[in-house]
Amino acid sequence: MRVLIVEDDKALADGLTRTLRDSGYAVDNAGNGELALRACSEEHYDLIVLDISLPGIDGFEVLRQLRRMRQTGSILILTARDAEADRVHGLDLGADDYVTKPFSLREFEARVRALIRRGQAIRSSKLRVGTLVIDTAARRAWIGEEDLDLTPREWGVLEYLLTRAGKVVSKEQMLQALCSWDDSLTHNAIEVYISRLRSKLHAAGIQIRTVRGFGYMVEDPGPGAG
Repeated sequence: MRVLIVEDDKALADGLTRTLRDSGYAVDNAGNGELALRACSEEHYDLIVLDISLPGIDGFEVLRQLRRMRQTGSILILTARDAEADRVHGLDLGADDYVTKPFSLREFEARVRALIRRGQAIRSSKLRVGTLVIDTAARRAWIGEEDLDLTPREWGVLEYLLTRAGKVVSKEQMLQALCSWDDSLTHNAIEVYISRLRSKLHAAGIQIRTVRGFGYMVEDPGPGAG
């Protein structure tokens, strides 16, 4: 698990880093908002510990930009501001939790463990193939940072194929799996949706291969493709 600590107080940052590393986490540090945004553009973090009172770009703006970047890791705010309005503002911007300074290391570690467990549960609903990400819980899909516009029928076919990536699935298997929500599907309709999905997934470099006489298979383009 990788954690980014965004804190300009070096003594506090060093103490939090030692604590988390002793617990087995890989930890990076950023002393200001600019460095934090750069780090998050290059690395995925399971948790970001974010101070609000940062030099330059403050923590609220960093938080706003991270969520705009679709940073999916949990974000724990550290703040000396104990006003309810500040806490609500941070949560509304997309923070998952907050700790008010001063705080105990035991409480901090407990918050970290809870957020990472929650993040693992959420990410279990996400499937990644190349630059394509689908969230089976939210029923949303992205290629990179762009939303992928899918009809309900296209979504059903894509989800079925991606959960079986690398395996051949037949039209009949798809019909049986999807007829519970759409009993009007036919073999010909499956072909139409496959054709539409091929066009929409072209930007992600994903191939839906026809295996003659058997069915279809999603091929993972692998890391670095797309």
